[in-house]
Amino acid sequence: MNIQRWVARRESNWQRLDALLRQVETKGLKSLNAAQIRELASLYRSVAADLARAQTQQVGNILIQNLQSLTTRAYTQIYQGSRRQEWQAVVEFYRWELPRVIRQTFAYTAIATALFVLGLIVAWWYAWQDPTFMSLIVPQRLISQVRDEHKLWMGSIVGIEPLASSGIMINNLKVSFGAVAGGITAGAFTVYIMVLNGLLIGAIATLVGQNNLAYPFWAFVFPHGALELPAIFFAGGAGLLLARAILFPGAYRRGDALKFYGSQAVQLLFGIVPLLVIAGIIEGFISPNPRIPDPLKYLFGTVLFISLYTYCNRKPSSAKR
Repeated sequence: MNIQRWVARRESNWQRLDALLRQVETKGLKSLNAAQIRELASLYRSVAADLARAQTQQVGNILIQNLQSLTTRAYTQIYQGSRRQEWQAVVEFYRWELPRVIRQTFAYTAIATALFVLGLIVAWWYAWQDPTFMSLIVPQRLISQVRDEHKLWMGSIVGIEPLASSGIMINNLKVSFGAVAGGITAGAFTVYIMVLNGLLIGAIATLVGQNNLAYPFWAFVFPHGALELPAIFFAGGAGLLLARAILFPGAYRRGDALKFYGSQAVQLLFGIVPLLVIAGIIEGFISPNPRIPDPLKYLFGTVLFISLYTYCNRKPSSAKR
């Protein structure tokens, strides 16, 4: 191989790759248009082949080092740059796309919330009218502790916060995933979960109200409930989206409807998981903490709920649309 002729023929590619890399390194990968990105990838493969050829020929260490530097820089920008773009896409999803999906599917979340409230009202009504109804919903151990000892059960979390927090997260995730997956039963299991959870909360609320423990009970619920309950409502809405695709595909074929509404349900699920993780941490470490005054817990929960409401209603500026 004539080294000088080969270098003269290939050098323009090396210089072009170097120029593109300098642009990316100073302005980012987004500064390149689609054609330039394709050119960058093509040049990277070409220069990598040149490096392999140079290493088998006696072309000099300086040229080999220069080609190694070029290929390393190109690899870093192409592969690590794409990973940065993936992370940027994740950030953009949680920043703008998730609130948009939440607003777009609000009717389904509202129906899931209404089912929960229906269960709550039914339990509240029957628990006040018939004392035996309470034992059908609430474990007897909790009933005895509240009625006989006039104590709430949250104190058992204190001292085992990490274990309790992880257990709470797992349980809440199971409930939420069940509500979402329940959509494939044409929504029957989703409806069951939402009403059942409403019945449970309504019966417990009546139990603590009858025994003058409502204020400390809701002080416990407010901090984590500000995120946990909306997350469960979103999960119910996601399940109802799947049910809508199965029962009422509308203008879509059923398979296409499942893809469309299923995509929205999955996006809601991506929002539900971090909410439940945060709620689980709060429920394990903040909600049962006796050193935090109850008024502060109410304030904390209120601020969290207002923040979530504000987040769900945020919209990109016209420049971002």
